[in-house]
Amino acid sequence: MNKQSFLYVFGVLLMSQMTFAQITVDEEDNLLNNQEQLSKVDSVKTNKVDRVKIDGVAGVVGDYLVLQSDIEKLYQDAKSQGYDAEVTYCDLAERILENKLLAHHAVQDSIPFNQARVDAYTDQQIGALVERVGSIDKLVDFYKYDTEAELKEELQRINKEKLLSEEMQGKIIDAVEITPEETRQYFEGIPEDERPMLGDEVEIAQIVINPETGPKEEQAVIDRLNEFRTDVLENGASFATKAILYSEDLGSRRKGGKITLKREDPYVKEFKDKAFSLMEGEVSRPFKTDFGFHILTVEKIRGQEVDVRHILLYPEVTKDAVSKAKAKIKKIREKIESGEVSFADAAREASDEKETRESGGKLINSATGDTRFELSKIDPDIYDQVVSLKEGEVSGVLTDSKERTNEVFFKIITVSNKIDEHIADFNDDYTKVRELALKKKQSRAIDKWTDEKLKSTYIKINGEYRDCEFAKKWMKN
Repeated sequence: MNKQSFLYVFGVLLMSQMTFAQITVDEEDNLLNNQEQLSKVDSVKTNKVDRVKIDGVAGVVGDYLVLQSDIEKLYQDAKSQGYDAEVTYCDLAERILENKLLAHHAVQDSIPFNQARVDAYTDQQIGALVERVGSIDKLVDFYKYDTEAELKEELQRINKEKLLSEEMQGKIIDAVEITPEETRQYFEGIPEDERPMLGDEVEIAQIVINPETGPKEEQAVIDRLNEFRTDVLENGASFATKAILYSEDLGSRRKGGKITLKREDPYVKEFKDKAFSLMEGEVSRPFKTDFGFHILTVEKIRGQEVDVRHILLYPEVTKDAVSKAKAKIKKIREKIESGEVSFADAAREASDEKETRESGGKLINSATGDTRFELSKIDPDIYDQVVSLKEGEVSGVLTDSKERTNEVFFKIITVSNKIDEHIADFNDDYTKVRELALKKKQSRAIDKWTDEKLKSTYIKINGEYRDCEFAKKWMKN
């Protein structure tokens, strides 16, 4: 990976770094040369301390501090991955400065901000980290906080800044489009000996079989949800408490099942229909989605946005159902191997995966929108499953589980096409060439926006970072 590619990757990732720095302010140092500006800096507002050491702050961008610890953490990440020889502290400092600038102007431009998204993402982070370390107390101790509330507050601050930066960048590049002619000009402008080398690629298809739940197991879940509903409506029981204790939706359980959603949010239709059909305080009867069975209550309606709480339960999957599902996919595999049916036709007829069934089981690369997956960038789990397969070969029966529900399912995979490493060709690799051309045009749009905003934004660079040869004019004469 060259330096430019490395910086692009870290430019995307740095805002998600969990850097928990304690900050103090030394008033005698006149860090900002402007006490009114200092009072605006969100990062200084902390319950634990109220003074910032001059050597702990690399710079200020608008209302945001750039901490030395932020830069150090990013450098250590680079070093641990073997990239430290390719980048400098100055390189990484500039990437952080750019993200702070984006976040600052997202606030200045009053870009719509979804606090519920920050809350949900923070809860998911905490939940995932708790699973790793064993308990919330261990997690709080590890990051040297006194309470879970303090840890959560710091995570929310970091995630809010990350989201603001993403929203501002999205606003800048959303209007950027690329034409076929621009794509051609971009490609022809690359000298032949400098055209990108594309790694080994594969096209993958899969057939998924889920264990079926019977009427008895489904009715048991419906009866239990009805018991919850009755207890809430007739006995005044807390819906939120029941969600914490019983809901199997890991993403919302810690918040008492609370979700804030708009009509355009990517939730399943049945869930949104129910959420926007109830009055405040109503509790739905049990209803089914692809995820399981729910009951839902509406807490607050704000125009086209609602706050709801829900409880999700899955029907029990019996050992017999698991055995039948495994036997079914084994039989499908045998028929494909014997030539009785093609993989694509079997997928259209029998696969339980709605997203891929109609295309004959073909997987779509969400990063590019086409069917090719570069092996060096593919999900490690998928890589292990396909790397040893020959073109047209069908894998053995694989056992997998759904991310949100942990429900077990079975699948078989085939590599329908293998493309060896090669120099990019305009016709054969048009989708990837277009993607590269669009990214370059988007990058120019962000550079232009940055140059304009640097002229009107309060910026202060401190200490050794004043000697950096930045690509942008962060220091004003």
